[in-house]
Amino acid sequence: QLQLVESGGGLVQPGGSLRLSCAASGFTLDSTHVAWFRQAPGKAREGIACLSGSATKYADSVKGRFTVSRDTTRNTVYLQMNDLKSDDTSVYYCGAGENVVFPRCLASAGPYDHWGQGTQVTVSS
Repeated sequence: QLQLVESGGGLVQPGGSLRLSCAASGFTLDSTHVAWFRQAPGKAREGIACLSGSATKYADSVKGRFTVSRDTTRNTVYLQMNDLKSDDTSVYYCGAGENVVFPRCLASAGPYDHWGQGTQVTVSS
């Protein structure tokens, strides 16, 4: 069974850091495109970081603060989030798919075939 499981969310103060994990089972993440999206209440799902091979792409809102990486031995993708802001409060999802055009990997959640259940990140003092 193909499955993605996110973890690592929580409550953090502004300026703090969190590392989210996205563990895959049933398929290997290094053979597919992987992205992190987030969705706040009443807002559309927003692509923030994607990883394809060794290439990465970030949304302007997180560039310089977030880093996406992969551990092939653990079949897990990470999202390191630093200098968190209240606007980063959201549910974070990882998605994986083979039919993703890398330059547009953050444009839409549609091309991603597999999704995790999401993990809540709350940035508040």
